[in-house]
Amino acid sequence: MAINTIVWMNGSLDWFGYIGDEEMFLGHRSFPVPPEEGDEWTTEAGDMFKIIDGVITHLGKTDPPKKYW
Repeated sequence: MAINTIVWMNGSLDWFGYIGDEEMFLGHRSFPVPPEEGDEWTTEAGDMFKIIDGVITHLGKTDPPKKYW
């Protein structure tokens, strides 16, 4: 199934996309490549996304993932 959301990557390898009419940051390494139906991820800022019916959907915010070094 094709993804119907416009997405792009900038020179810093950050992924962005249009969710509705709003440009949103989709993540760095957390963004699934290639994006497929049912994929879920959380950005470093705590924004949660899921691909539903070929569209990237913003599910809301949560606590950012903890980094263990």
